[in-house]
Amino acid sequence: REDNMPLAEVQPRERSRRRTFSFARTAFAVLSISAAALVSLKCEQLGISSTMLYLRSAARIRSAPAIKAARPALFSRTTTPNFAKSELKARSSLSMEQSPFGVVRQRPSTSFVPKFSHRRRGLASASASTLVETKKPVEKFRKDYTPPPYWVTDVNLDINVFDGRTRVVSKLQVERDPNTPPGTPMVLDGEDLRLISVKIDNDNIVDYKADKSTLTLGGKGSLMLPSKFEIEIVVEIVPEANTQLSGFYKSGSMYCSQCEAEGFRRITYHLDRPDVMAKYKVRVEADKSWPVLLSNGNMIETGDAGEGRHFAVFEDPYPKPSYLFAAVVGKLGKITDTFTTASGREVELNVFSEPENVDALNHAMESLKKSMKWDEERWGREYDLDVYHIVAVNDFNMGAMENKGLNIFNTALTLAKPDTATDTDYMRIEGVIGHEYFHNWSGNRVTCRDWFQLTLKEGLTVFRDQEFSADMWSHAVKRIEEVRGLRGRQFQEDAGPMAHPIRPESYIAMDNFYTATVYTKGAEVIRMYHTLLGEKTFRKGMDLYFSRHDGSAVTCDDFRQAMADASGRDLSQFERWYTQAGTPVLTAEGVYHADKKTYELTLSQSCPPTPGQPKKEPFHMPVKVGLIGKQKGKEIVPDKLCELTEEKQTFVFKGVNQPPVLSVLRGYSAPVKLEMEQSDEDLAFLMSHDTDAFNKWEAGQRLMTNILLDAHDKISNGEDAPPLPSNFVEAVRSVLTGSVNDMQLQALMLVLPDEQTLSGNLKVIDPEVLHKARVHVKDSLAKALEKEFRDKYSELSTGAPYELTAEAVGRRKLRNLCLSYIVSLKSQGSISVADEHYKSANSMTDKLAALAELVSLPGGERDSALKSFYEDAKGDALVINKWFSLQAMASTPDTLENVKKLTQHPAFTLKNPNRVRSLLGVFGGNMHIFHADDGKGYEFLADKIIELDSLNPQIAARLLGPFGLWKRYDEGRQNLMKKQLKKVLAKDGLSADTFEVASRYVQ
Repeated sequence: REDNMPLAEVQPRERSRRRTFSFARTAFAVLSISAAALVSLKCEQLGISSTMLYLRSAARIRSAPAIKAARPALFSRTTTPNFAKSELKARSSLSMEQSPFGVVRQRPSTSFVPKFSHRRRGLASASASTLVETKKPVEKFRKDYTPPPYWVTDVNLDINVFDGRTRVVSKLQVERDPNTPPGTPMVLDGEDLRLISVKIDNDNIVDYKADKSTLTLGGKGSLMLPSKFEIEIVVEIVPEANTQLSGFYKSGSMYCSQCEAEGFRRITYHLDRPDVMAKYKVRVEADKSWPVLLSNGNMIETGDAGEGRHFAVFEDPYPKPSYLFAAVVGKLGKITDTFTTASGREVELNVFSEPENVDALNHAMESLKKSMKWDEERWGREYDLDVYHIVAVNDFNMGAMENKGLNIFNTALTLAKPDTATDTDYMRIEGVIGHEYFHNWSGNRVTCRDWFQLTLKEGLTVFRDQEFSADMWSHAVKRIEEVRGLRGRQFQEDAGPMAHPIRPESYIAMDNFYTATVYTKGAEVIRMYHTLLGEKTFRKGMDLYFSRHDGSAVTCDDFRQAMADASGRDLSQFERWYTQAGTPVLTAEGVYHADKKTYELTLSQSCPPTPGQPKKEPFHMPVKVGLIGKQKGKEIVPDKLCELTEEKQTFVFKGVNQPPVLSVLRGYSAPVKLEMEQSDEDLAFLMSHDTDAFNKWEAGQRLMTNILLDAHDKISNGEDAPPLPSNFVEAVRSVLTGSVNDMQLQALMLVLPDEQTLSGNLKVIDPEVLHKARVHVKDSLAKALEKEFRDKYSELSTGAPYELTAEAVGRRKLRNLCLSYIVSLKSQGSISVADEHYKSANSMTDKLAALAELVSLPGGERDSALKSFYEDAKGDALVINKWFSLQAMASTPDTLENVKKLTQHPAFTLKNPNRVRSLLGVFGGNMHIFHADDGKGYEFLADKIIELDSLNPQIAARLLGPFGLWKRYDEGRQNLMKKQLKKVLAKDGLSADTFEVASRYVQ
């Protein structure tokens, strides 16, 4: 009867009492094993593995002499059966392994690990497995943080890569925290691991319990763990089957790792949390057909391992958390260079990729050297190891990872050649190379105590990479691009059900909080420190922060305290930027008093309710303002910093001898929405005369937004869209034909606000009407200024060879923008211009710009260009990603059907995150196509998310983004989106990542 009982119902306590299980069956099994082992050590398959696993799980037999005698041989290496189903089902996914007898033994491929009970001396029999049932995802809270009861001080890893399996031996030097009572168990994190053995201090094996996500050592009724000890854990993993791309996995011609946030537990059992910082020594071994062996730190030994294998040993002298561990085994090519630090040390630099991509690595190398030099000069931060590696991998969930001394990068952010990468790609690669390098101090040497503090390292490092890019290119252009990204993505997060402060208070799956809020709004918070304190004092605060906390895991409060101590200022109210979600609204009202020659500026602030935060307290908000005289268009009050700390404050400017036009929030000094009554005439005036480059652009955007929303309202009411105001047309003409030093800035001033940004101004979003309004304004502007756009296009068509300089980039950007307006005319002549632009392009920048216009114009030119673009790619993965993206963003009625067909294309796969983002991610951002009122776009994307969730939960969860603002749409679309969200939630075995996002959305 016990044989037929589900094992999950047989509790360990009950099993321990049922020791009268059939001795005859046991004896027969033991004798069969012994006889077979003696007769032939090379027997192909004994066929007894499953039987013995079953016996071991069914009873704890301690008295049978035959079992005791056989125990050292039979049970010296543990296995991980899946007891949830029948033995036959468990045998359906067997992997082969050498047994202690020297024969090949079948082993079920599963992450379930049985509970074993071992005595301190000699190996006792295994107790029955405790099944881990599927549990509802658990929410973690920042307020519940406690230090770990044990600390790992040193890690010695031995990673042996074989075909189809990788064996990992970890030796951990452990110390019990002084505040931890003796007898407290040590709980290690682990996921999808096949446990082989556990030892303490070499000859001691303790009681332990392993389940689906933890390994527990010691505890009540078990061996009492000493205050200091060594744990040795042996596990096996299967990188080839790791489609989550978290932990250690295979991608093309390499094995590589990705451990942030919680991937190290998929490599071995560990205290996988950022506050546990240890020194690592790593030995990597593989077949010599995999010539490149890498890990963190300096290589201290390499050699022959016998049997056609080799090894390398690496040592990182700096303590780091497990999320910064990295290892690579590959068949790779590389380029090499050196960098001499400010103190005179020579650092070896290597950038690796698959051999066929080595010719696309030079820009990455140059970007790295620029980053190292800039960080020394601007922040006084010098690199600390003898070598710095970058490895480009095609299958990667993130953009890049700052592992100490061994950065692993998405190929999309590493590889660049003029015929495969756009100007934007080049600049983005440079910025991300810098970002990951800057993490060496702001993230590695000083890291975050827990994952709620993620913005401590990411917000700070984004600010640093923004400043780096601004210094390399254009401060004005960089600032505008940052704010466009903030409004297009982060404002959407703040307005939705996933709204959270830059330091979240809770999460289920940490991977879901690598968000625009944590990163880009986090960077804006760091920028506000810089604005409030000034460059010199901010640098003083940075130096204090690094010196005070070097080698530590700290909190956002520690950073704020360093800034307060360096400046002598009270920054306690500033903490609200860390604790309150939502986008604050800044209201500005100005009154000029001619008799007093004063200008009174009243600023007030508010912040809308967000989930869990119905009421907000006033922020400490820096607001930069200036006054431009109306009479001559000259600045009469230069930048003045107003610190808004209350709900409403008035600031008085004296000595204002003429009526001014207010320029407020200069440089976008705070991440807020500005509400201010200014006439179109005043906005056009600022567009021409403001001395602040950002506000000059911002005035144009506000003017364009007013016109676009007016057209939207008219179309929504069934009326004809109005003609463009003459002052607006003249303002645009002035920008287009004027002589400027920065053509990138000139181009940005001519770009209309996108539909995503515009939707933030609407109470109820109708994507079709919004799209029509934007098309109307763009088409009308193209017609009104057709001659000017054509003239400027011809003027910029120099045919010059490709150069990556600020001037050349600006020229291409402005010329391609003119092309976009010309194509808006929708005449055969304008289509021919785009076709010729495509055919004559000498760079991917120009080629992609032309094709982006043609994809929305059905006809022979489009079909021919798409065909040649794919053929010219010659299998280059990054170029083919662009080919998919262009079609997913097309503004044609057949876009959805075309995207569906593309999912069946031989080059498409759900297993590659770049490919998924290029097609499905871009389609979800194609606002008026995805949100078609028939709901077919919703249904298609939801089905793909469900399919992807089983392969890669991180990417699946991120694809849910377009559903986030479903409550902002009309009732019909609301119902259609909610239906699909519920369908996703109904998926059996839904991942925690996708569950968290979908469940928050549907509330």
